[in-house]
Amino acid sequence: MRSAKNTPQASKYTLLDAFQKYAKEVSPEKDGERWEVLRLKAFERHKLPLMKPIGEVTPDDMTEWRIDRLTVVKPGTVLREISLLSDLFESARREWRWIEQNPMRDMRKPKKPKHRETVITRPQIKRILRNLGYAKGKVRTVSQAAACCFLLALRTGMRAGELCRLEWRFVFDGYCRLPKTKNGNVRDVPLTPKATEIIDQMRGFDADLVFGLKAQTLDAFFRRARDKAKMEGFTFHDSRHTAATWISGRMKSTNIPVQQAVFDLCKMFGWTKLDQALVYYNASAADIAKRIT
Repeated sequence: MRSAKNTPQASKYTLLDAFQKYAKEVSPEKDGERWEVLRLKAFERHKLPLMKPIGEVTPDDMTEWRIDRLTVVKPGTVLREISLLSDLFESARREWRWIEQNPMRDMRKPKKPKHRETVITRPQIKRILRNLGYAKGKVRTVSQAAACCFLLALRTGMRAGELCRLEWRFVFDGYCRLPKTKNGNVRDVPLTPKATEIIDQMRGFDADLVFGLKAQTLDAFFRRARDKAKMEGFTFHDSRHTAATWISGRMKSTNIPVQQAVFDLCKMFGWTKLDQALVYYNASAADIAKRIT
């Protein structure tokens, strides 16, 4: 099987060099920086030709890695790792000019897993908030800031990284602006009166950032509160699915036209495909029957 092909740099740099360069230069520009950096470090323990010149890495090498990974982790995890590695090779090809071909270009991918549908229940939310020491009023501790962050996630569907980067200068009357999102676009997130109340609790906690938290700190506090309550089966990110479920439910109850509701959800959550919104705003056969009667 042919390799990634040679350029003058192809024999100079190893696959490990590419991991380190990507973690230092590319990952910091992404919303999922922490996950990528940790994953790139973990790759060093995988069955990968780390010390092989990157120009000699073949599709067979990467296929062998994929087969091995599927015996250890779920297909969804392998899909995310394939996406990361493929983008790394593309950076090496297009930007760094280390290789001429991406050895993962034609790789067969595992079947995409079924959409995750975990809704955090209200009793679970109450226990998380209690363990974080949440109380209405001005926030005084990091734990309380994590609680407010969780509450705003449930009200808006914002991701953990987006919440932790939210700056006061981008909080306006009725909405907040996210200049850096997962898909690279600027997104304006509407703020209901209750969402605004949560943000107001944070005033005075940090001069620049609304929550004054790093993503890893938020994750650690959330997991600790969840584990203390002896709960499992959900993560902070499931607050996004929970928010989408709640918001779409309220849209249905107000008789907003289906097309408008779908577009509103896409705009609020930053989805680029309508089918992402249809997961949440999916009319039943009975609903459709009423509209065509």
